[in-house]
Amino acid sequence: CFNCCKQLTFKMPAGRIKGRGANQGMEDDEDRSGAFDSLNDGESSAGPQKSVEGWVVFVTGVHEEAQEEDVLDMFRDYGNVININMPMDRRTGFVKGYAFVEYETKSEAQNAIESASGASLLDETVTVDWAFAKGPSKRRTTTRRREE
Repeated sequence: CFNCCKQLTFKMPAGRIKGRGANQGMEDDEDRSGAFDSLNDGESSAGPQKSVEGWVVFVTGVHEEAQEEDVLDMFRDYGNVININMPMDRRTGFVKGYAFVEYETKSEAQNAIESASGASLLDETVTVDWAFAKGPSKRRTTTRRREE
């Protein structure tokens, strides 16, 4: 069957490229992905990072039966809450134990982190921190047993 396959080989015409981007030079190192909005706020150091609409804090230790209203009542004291997201477990229908709260300004979000971290929400102690941060991630220090 080697002779049959040999006859079925196709050759592309030299120099002709079809499809999307054919009119652009392939050897260009330019970024052809397009222009995107930048979230750079002028700070290049490590720290909190702004989302597209505002400043998002990550709340852990949320009671599984908590409602958005409960979280909103707690966090509206620290500033103008733009959005709350509380992921639910599909199987049980309860909250997964964490929430995202979005504020309009960085100072409001910072105030919520400082004031609400360690506070009680439905008899559960919540921890509040930045949801998005620039720079290296925090590494957990774990103790492992050494095998000898």
